[in-house]
Amino acid sequence: MFEFLEKNPFFFTLAFVVAFAIAGIVEILPNFFKSARPIEGLKPYSILETAGRQVYIKEGCYNCHSQLIRPFQAEVQRYGAYSLSGEYAYDRPFLWGSRRIGPDLHRVGDVRTTAWHEKHMLEPTSVVPGSIMPAYKHLFTKDSDFDTAYAEAYAEKKIFGVPYDTPNGVKLGDIKEAKKLFLEEAKAIVDDMQNPQIAQALKEGRVKEIVALIAYLNSLGQSRIAHATPTKEGK
Repeated sequence: MFEFLEKNPFFFTLAFVVAFAIAGIVEILPNFFKSARPIEGLKPYSILETAGRQVYIKEGCYNCHSQLIRPFQAEVQRYGAYSLSGEYAYDRPFLWGSRRIGPDLHRVGDVRTTAWHEKHMLEPTSVVPGSIMPAYKHLFTKDSDFDTAYAEAYAEKKIFGVPYDTPNGVKLGDIKEAKKLFLEEAKAIVDDMQNPQIAQALKEGRVKEIVALIAYLNSLGQSRIAHATPTKEGK
């Protein structure tokens, strides 16, 4: 057989490609699936955070801000611990971004506060002199979409098995329970904000888009990983 292959370059090349492909599947795919699993302690987004993520997508924030810190010293020093694939297990779609006009936001929840985000979104240059980011004042007047956020989270639970309503997961419950949790989480954000109209809207049962967006931004960071332990990927 080997003599035949040596005399026929075409079949030799074909046999080599097949052997290489099989070896690649056996060696690469198991590690790929292992690294793509949720890292230990990762929690899915709450309904308020999901609503904020929807605002983030709608406003196109990913066009200027990436959410992917590469394992380079300069990036780690500036943005925080480099990103692990397992941290994105519950992200649909991924918001890695394609360029950075502004800073990477994957760890922004570890370094910025609710009050900072409020000022930044209302008037960026008030906290970042020379910023070219536009103001997002309309987020302070528009109500967030609870129903769509709940529907997305419920679909994630039923279709993709995202661990809502598990002992170590995030509470989802039925729509009434979810709305109660949504408002409670919003209140924790609003209590740290200065705008009285935002607080008044919450008293009326309305959560502004800025509140949901801040909740989402606050969730971006290692604080989203509860009781995380080092993994082979993270070493």
